[in-house]
This record gives sequence, C-alpha cells and structure tokens, in this order.
Amino acid sequence: MDNAQLQAWVERVSLESFRRPFLHKATFNSRLRSTGGRYFLRSHNIEISPKQLEMFGSEEVEKIIKHELCHYHLHLMRKGYQHRDADFKQLLAQVGGSRFCQAMPGTKRKEPYRYKLVCSGCGTEFMRKRKVDVKKYGCGRCRGKLVQSLVESQG
Repeated sequence: MDNAQLQAWVERVSLESFRRPFLHKATFNSRLRSTGGRYFLRSHNIEISPKQLEMFGSEEVEKIIKHELCHYHLHLMRKGYQHRDADFKQLLAQVGGSRFCQAMPGTKRKEPYRYKLVCSGCGTEFMRKRKVDVKKYGCGRCRGKLVQSLVESQG
C-alpha cells in the first residue's frame, strides 16, 4: 500500500465513521516504532506506521486511523481532543477506534534499567533508565559521590 491508497482509505473512513471529510494529508512514516500513528496539531496531517499494517493487518490499522481521526475532528471542532478528555473518549468509543495500538514485537527492552549509580560513601544503589551526570548530582542519603556503571544484561 502506498501513500495515495492510505489517503483514500483515511478519507473513506472519515466520511463513513465521522460523516465529515478529511481535508488534509495522510502518509506512512516507517520511523514510527512505539506508536501506531500520530496527528499533527499545526498542519492537521496524520502519519501511520506501515509496520502496524504488516504485522497486524488492515483491521488494526483502521482502528488506528479512527483514533487519529478523533484527534483531527475534535481539534477542528474546538472540543477536547486529548486522550484524557471526555469528548475524545466518547467519540472513540462511538466510532470503534482503538485506545492503544498493538505493541511491536522486539521493541520493549528486557531490562527496565540500563544504569546503576552506587554511592561511594554509604553504598546505596540507585537504578536509572537514563544516563546521569555524576559531577552534577550526589547521593540523596549522605551527599556522597556517585559512581555510574552499565547494568549487565541477563539474556
């Protein structure tokens, strides 16, 4: 499927499910990994992950399209278009869109923490997902110096 076919698909879903036209651009973006699609507030364009179509099929992608069209139509109508808004939740349930997309296999990291900080003063260990500047921060218990190391993977 190419971008022209996706554009026609999004326009059709918009008319059938929302009874409103989709007047902007819908494209595939192969760089999307942790999300099925996204809606841009400024340009009103929609991007869809082609990997979702490959892995889970057209039925799942149609739910993603409906999710993004909920953002699109509510934003243009100046209603609550964010995930937490009641308008969004109500419209999403009404059209049958998905709240979350399917997780791509192999995208989730096995170990939740990559870095271990050890206090040279009291020996307290702190686990972190992101790298920390140890010159800038100290131990929260004794204010000792921190030593950072990578966590060994158990796989």
